[in-house]
Amino acid sequence: MPQTVAAYAAQTATSPLAPASIDRRDPGPNDVQFEILYCGVCHSDLHTARGEWPGITFPVVPGHEIVGKVTKVGAEVKNFKPGDLAAVGCMVDSCRSCAHCKSGNEQFCTAPATFTYNSPDKHFPGKMTYGGYSKHIVVDEAFVLRVPTNLDLAGAAPLLCAGITTYSPLKHWKADEKRDGQPKKVGIVGLGGLGHMGLKFAHAFGCHTVLFTTSPGKAEDAKRLGADEVVISKNESEMARHAGSFDFILDTVAASHNLDAYTTLLRVDGTLCLLGVPENPHPSPQVFPLIFGRRSIAGSLIGGIAETQEMLDFCAKHNITSDIELIDIKDINTAYERMLKSDVKYRFVIDMATLS
Repeated sequence: MPQTVAAYAAQTATSPLAPASIDRRDPGPNDVQFEILYCGVCHSDLHTARGEWPGITFPVVPGHEIVGKVTKVGAEVKNFKPGDLAAVGCMVDSCRSCAHCKSGNEQFCTAPATFTYNSPDKHFPGKMTYGGYSKHIVVDEAFVLRVPTNLDLAGAAPLLCAGITTYSPLKHWKADEKRDGQPKKVGIVGLGGLGHMGLKFAHAFGCHTVLFTTSPGKAEDAKRLGADEVVISKNESEMARHAGSFDFILDTVAASHNLDAYTTLLRVDGTLCLLGVPENPHPSPQVFPLIFGRRSIAGSLIGGIAETQEMLDFCAKHNITSDIELIDIKDINTAYERMLKSDVKYRFVIDMATLS
């Protein structure tokens, strides 16, 4: 029998998020049910709730940076028990049989993956999945993460998206490995929810870490977060001093901009990795900086379940969490407006105890 659960939902693309009731399934044999304690607020939540991406089905309950406490488990669950801390990120299921799923890259499932919200719900035919702006959630054990007990729970919530989104490409392009015995030189473009996590991870990996920003006022905070240097990207002379020197640049900016400014900074075989999804396409990059250096422009999504757990354990070892502003659920619409203005350092997290 479905359980009726309190939530916050957008009923249309133009309506504000407001209290709603949703259905959750009773836990099956392999399911974990947990009370949601904190839920991070991602730009993807805003784009989805406002119908700014294709394929949105309303009503929408956003939220895919979810941490909480287990309240019930199915008979065949092996790794969780009531009272344990648990987390869910951007996925709640996948086909588990395609090559990507078998290699631990469920995010690229060809089925495709069942995302935490706005995906067809296998358990409620004809309905969509609902996210973490709700009292509790029920998820198959295979997609539930264990939260290390030494992490601040509210600060850990954004790790489930902002954290893994930056950790995964840094690991994939081996930023944590040395080149010729020396730390690699890594650039982070933009200091927001993703960028500040990129700085923390690159610093923890031992990289020589450089922040690129258009705002001189962010330099002090960037160095607090792990930047060895700060480059004002509008300053051509500052940019030119770094030409041909970066092993890897992680671009977190979600606005259309000139990629040539960064490809010319890469070493031979260097990579510029894009994370931000701009409303309008980037200007087409010039080919010569790419072919005269075997440089690459790439993209990255999130990470698989095993890598996400690896990231959480890495954060526990290095005491890494997100810098957050804790809000009540009633303030979510104001938070969206502030997020559009980049008026948050650096991630909003909802205290779900404020959802009555």
